[in-house]
Amino acid sequence: MTTLSTHVLDTMQGRPAAGMQLWLEDAGGEALFAGETNVDGRCPELLERVPELTPGRYALTFAVAEYFAAEGVALPDPPFLGDVRIAFGISDDGHYHVPLLVSPFAYSTYRGS
Repeated sequence: MTTLSTHVLDTMQGRPAAGMQLWLEDAGGEALFAGETNVDGRCPELLERVPELTPGRYALTFAVAEYFAAEGVALPDPPFLGDVRIAFGISDDGHYHVPLLVSPFAYSTYRGS
């Protein structure tokens, strides 16, 4: 069984990114999930509502500019980062954790545990 989770940290403010919209798509662009992060920057519904994932390509997209604007951060027009899309592959059974560390001008990700 393959499951997926995420965790978003706002590195500008040094805290979890609560209320960030995100969505998951398969390689064909079919929407598999849409939700938002909780007060801890996590989205437990992703684990609960997404069916078991099979090997293949997927993408998690995060509404970064919308989040920072809602936080009252002054952003350029257009923002440097709008939506951050993380395209990743699932090659085997197990748990895939795809965290996002983000500020208005930079982000990083990795395969977590």
